[in-house]
Amino acid sequence: MTSKSQIIATIGPASKEKEMIKEMITHQMDVARLNFSWGTYEWHADTIKNIREAAKECGKMIPIIQDLSGPREQDVNGHKFGGEGSVNEQITTEKDIKDLEFGIAENLEYVAQSFVGTAKDVAFLKNIIKKKGGNQKVIAKVERKLAFENLTPIIKEADAIMIARGDLGNEFPLEQIPFIEKEIIEKCKKYKKPVIVATQMMLSMTNSPTPTRAEVTDVAFAIINGADAVMLSEESASGKHPLEAVGMMERIILESERYLMKKNQKNIL
Repeated sequence: MTSKSQIIATIGPASKEKEMIKEMITHQMDVARLNFSWGTYEWHADTIKNIREAAKECGKMIPIIQDLSGPREQDVNGHKFGGEGSVNEQITTEKDIKDLEFGIAENLEYVAQSFVGTAKDVAFLKNIIKKKGGNQKVIAKVERKLAFENLTPIIKEADAIMIARGDLGNEFPLEQIPFIEKEIIEKCKKYKKPVIVATQMMLSMTNSPTPTRAEVTDVAFAIINGADAVMLSEESASGKHPLEAVGMMERIILESERYLMKKNQKNIL
């Protein structure tokens, strides 16, 4: 039995070899993510080849997300990007456009857009993809206060939403993050858009073969609250136990889905 909710695993130095990717697919990795904040085009091309070959040999379709770095390292309007920001800031950088051209040439399935502030940002990126002959779906990353304030139009414009809790935790008091996550999931459900919960889901597994009890609860409640996918970052990209992280995530999702099924049956009766 495999879970309905999907597992997105970031592929990095610890997991880029074809045999490891095949093992991760066997352990129910559904989608691969490539982080374009680092790595050469040669490295990414080699990794894409390994993902595609591994998927073919496993008889599965594994879509790839190209996660654009956005303006994290550059000045916008003369100041370091971040904080509440302005609706007039341009978040798509020259590097993003170059990276996007590479992603289109490689026929990647999804593009994750970093530091989205408004629906116009998403529309701008979609337009660039179209102009350059691509057909990639756009995942808007909600990681800024500005994005949370403009949530409904962003959800309507994007093909999917990623709750990027790392940067959200720099914009809101940490104790508010669980409720912001829940609200974003509920709104995505309302507009029938897929939603991904990301960042530090099982961070301790970067070094440990087992997660903490709190991490297990975090993944479970993301599924119970309605997330369509949960994501591994460092755990699968550079951690010591990428395979165990994927396998454990699948176990938690399956148990959460069993719980939801039982709960629904009780409600019906």
